[in-house]
Amino acid sequence: MPARQHHDVLVIGGGNAGISLAARLHRYGVTDIAVVEPKDHHLYQPLFSHIAGGRAMASEAIRPQSTVTPRGVKWIRDGAAGIDAAANTVSLASGDTVTYGQLVVCPGLQLDWDKVPGLADAVHSPHGASHYEFELAPKAWTLLSTLTSGTAVFTMPAGPVKCGGAAQKPMYLACDYWREQGVLDDIRVVMVQPYPTVFGVPGVDEELDRKVAEYGIELRLNSELVAVDAGGQKASIRNNGTTEELSYDVLNAVPPQSAPGWLKRTDLPAPGDAGGFVEVDPETLRHVRYPNVWSLGDAAGTTNSKCGGALRKQAKVLAKNLVAARKGEPLEEKYNGYAVCPFTVSRSTVVFAEFDARYQPMPTIPKVPTWKESRASWVVDRDIFPQVYWNLILKGRA
Repeated sequence: MPARQHHDVLVIGGGNAGISLAARLHRYGVTDIAVVEPKDHHLYQPLFSHIAGGRAMASEAIRPQSTVTPRGVKWIRDGAAGIDAAANTVSLASGDTVTYGQLVVCPGLQLDWDKVPGLADAVHSPHGASHYEFELAPKAWTLLSTLTSGTAVFTMPAGPVKCGGAAQKPMYLACDYWREQGVLDDIRVVMVQPYPTVFGVPGVDEELDRKVAEYGIELRLNSELVAVDAGGQKASIRNNGTTEELSYDVLNAVPPQSAPGWLKRTDLPAPGDAGGFVEVDPETLRHVRYPNVWSLGDAAGTTNSKCGGALRKQAKVLAKNLVAARKGEPLEEKYNGYAVCPFTVSRSTVVFAEFDARYQPMPTIPKVPTWKESRASWVVDRDIFPQVYWNLILKGRA
C-alpha cells in the first residue's frame, strides 16, 4: 500500500512562491507545513536574462534546495502527480499520498516546446538557445557574444508566460555589447512580438521603442514563431495569416507555456481553461469552489502579469488570508494586481515597468517616472534584488 502522511498546510512547489509562502506562514505561527518539490536545487530566474546577456554567472542563480527550505518546514522530495480536492488528498509521483487541511498549489509553469514544431531541436542545435532554460542561458551568451555578422532572431510566444518582458532583455544586452565591439551595424536583429506594441504599458512602450530604434532592431509586432527548421536555420514567422521564412545565424526563443500537465488533469482549473491555471478569486487567491485550496504565482488563474514582483505581493495576501481562514475569520487581504518588469535596455541601465492587471502604470512611488531608463534601476535589478531574494523574500521577510 502507498505510504500516507498528513499536514495542516501542504504546499505544492518549492520555487519562489512555495518557499516564500511557507516561510511567511511559519512566521505567522503555522507549525505543520510541508513543501512538495522534486528538484534538489533552487533557481533565481530573473538572473537568467543577465546570464544570457553576459552580465551574470550561472552560479549566482542556483542554490541547493535544502539551504532555502525554511527551518521547521518539511521538504517532501517528490513530485505532485494529482489532486483529489474533494478528498483533501495529493498523489505523488512515487505512489505515496498526502492529505492536508489547507492546500496551496504553486508548481510554476511548464515549457511547451512541442507546441512549435522544431523548436526543441533548434534550441539544442549549434545555432539556438533559450534563456528560459537555466542550462541553456550560458549557451545563449556564447552564441551572442561570438556573433560578428549575420542575423539574430529573438522570439516571444503568445499567451501567459513567466515575466513576458524577459524575452527582450538578452536582446538589448547583446545589442549594447555588439555596439561596444563595433559590429552592431553588421548584425540584423529581429524581435518577434505577438502583441500590437512592444510591451503594452503606456510610457514603458515609448521608452522601449526609443531603444529599439537606437539599436536598429526590426520589431515584428502581431507576429509569432510557428515552426523552426533547425538544420536549415530557418524560422517561420506568422503575421496576420501570412507566413515568412526567416534565416538566422542565432535564434534565442521563448517557448509557449502553460500549467503542468498533471494539474490540467485535475478539476482545479476553470472549466474550458486550456492553460490549466488554478481557478482562484484574483483578490483573495482562494479557490472559488474549494475553500481550503489556494494558489499564487505562475500557476494561479489571475489576470496579472506572471512575475516575481507580483508573487511577492501575492504571498503576503495569501499567507494572511490562509491564517484567517484557519481561524474562521473573514479574508480581509486583497491582491491589487501589481506586477513589475525591469527591462535591461543596456549593459548598465534599466527601464523599470510597474503596472496593474490592466497594464496601466502602477508606480510604487507615485509621480516618480521609474519607466525612464536609468543607472539606478540597474543597480536595484542586478545588485540589490538578488540579495533581497536570497536573504529576505525566501525567508518570508519581504
